[in-house]
Amino acid sequence: MELATDDVALVTGGASGLGAATVRHLHDRGASVVIVDLESSAGAALADELGERARFCPADVRSAEQVAEAVRTAQRLGALRVAVSCAGVVNPGRIIGRKGVLDLDAYRTVIDINLVGTFNLLRLAAAAMVDNEPSGGDRGVVVMTASVAAFEGQVGQAAYASSKGGVVGLTLPAARDLADKQIRVMTIAPGIVDTPMMAGLPDDTRVSLGAGVPHPSRLARPEEYAQLVGQIVANPYLNGDVIRLDGALRMPPR
Repeated sequence: MELATDDVALVTGGASGLGAATVRHLHDRGASVVIVDLESSAGAALADELGERARFCPADVRSAEQVAEAVRTAQRLGALRVAVSCAGVVNPGRIIGRKGVLDLDAYRTVIDINLVGTFNLLRLAAAAMVDNEPSGGDRGVVVMTASVAAFEGQVGQAAYASSKGGVVGLTLPAARDLADKQIRVMTIAPGIVDTPMMAGLPDDTRVSLGAGVPHPSRLARPEEYAQLVGQIVANPYLNGDVIRLDGALRMPPR
């Protein structure tokens, strides 16, 4: 599917990291963009930088009404063609750690943001896309974000890995549910990406993490994730699957 200025891409977690790179990439490809992130984020500054074809819509992905308003914002700009879910949290913790058993609310928060929040965008974006006229055979494309942790969750990643495993498990049935609506659903499972979260680590730790990647032996760049989103949008036969973006990395237990 080719994107035009009257096509709109909505990206959650769009103010930084993977999301911001995706916003820039799809904007450069010609789409108008809706940046969805928390009020405290840099979303407004990014929208101002990108100009007339960009809007910032503050929202918590767990909120049905706030995400619905972001979708309505997209529809006011044009036809919502692409929805990308990049919002997420890590919040590591062992099931039984030094402070005792993992708090159930801490676990629930990760599931609610990473999995329920992803589904919230999926369902509301798809409902809007149904009204689109097909473009290149598609009414819309939804791209979700999992992680290699969905397959090789490490020590302390019980909450994160299960939330991302849920996204993986959602991919095929969502694509099958929406196939007759001409809406595609794909998931990207990144490895270790050089995001602002990683920027806080010491340089030697970052180098060590990158050296553990078989090839290329470095951290992934957010722009490489964004490029893959663009390729998924463009290729009409990509549907119902998960693509690992990890340089052949397989995570060890620790």
